[in-house]
Amino acid sequence: MKRTLPLLVVIVAFVFAVLGRRAISAQEKQDKYTLSVPGGLAFSEFKGYEDWQTVGPSQTDAAHVIRVIVANPVMIDAYKEGVPGNGKPFPDGSKIAKIEWRPKQITDPPFSASTPDTVPGDLAAVEFIEKDSKRFPDTHGWGYAMFEYDAAAGTFTPANSASKPPQGHDAKCGAACHTLAASKDFIFTAYSKR
Repeated sequence: MKRTLPLLVVIVAFVFAVLGRRAISAQEKQDKYTLSVPGGLAFSEFKGYEDWQTVGPSQTDAAHVIRVIVANPVMIDAYKEGVPGNGKPFPDGSKIAKIEWRPKQITDPPFSASTPDTVPGDLAAVEFIEKDSKRFPDTHGWGYAMFEYDAAAGTFTPANSASKPPQGHDAKCGAACHTLAASKDFIFTAYSKR
C-alpha cells in the first residue's frame, strides 16, 4: 500500500498535467473576431463575411494570390441598383471582403499534367473595406484593414509595413491605392454579370 500511494499520486498528477495542457492549448486558439487595426476596422465588424454574396473573382500576378471579392447585402443591393455606374456612391454600411488564397495546381482526373487547373490552396489573407462617412471622413468615407493568415499556426495578424504589399497600421492603409478608383467611388471591382 505504501508503494501504491506514491505511484497513484504520480499517475493522477500526470493525468492532470496532460488535461491541463489540452485545456490551455484549446484556450490559446485564436478568436479572429478580437483582432482590429489601430484607429479603424475590427474583424468582428465583418462577422459572417464567409457567407456573403460573390461580387467577382480576381487574380493578380503581382500578389501571387487567387482572390474572391464578396460583399454584404447593403453593398450587393447598391451594386444591383447600378452603383457606382449610375453616378451614385455606395451607401454607408457597405462592406466588402477580399478573401485571398495561395494558388495551387491540381492534376487529378479529369485534369492532366499538361493542363493543370489552378485552384485556391492555403488561405493567405483577408482584406476588409467598409463605408462609414462619419468614421472615415479623411479617406472618402472608406475604412480599410488587411489581416494575413499563417496557415501553419492557424492565426491571423494585422498586415504591416513588412507585408507584401506593405500596409499601414490603421484604417487608412488602403486609401492611397484606392484613389486610382475614385471615379468608381473608390472600389475597383465591378459587380460581374450573372
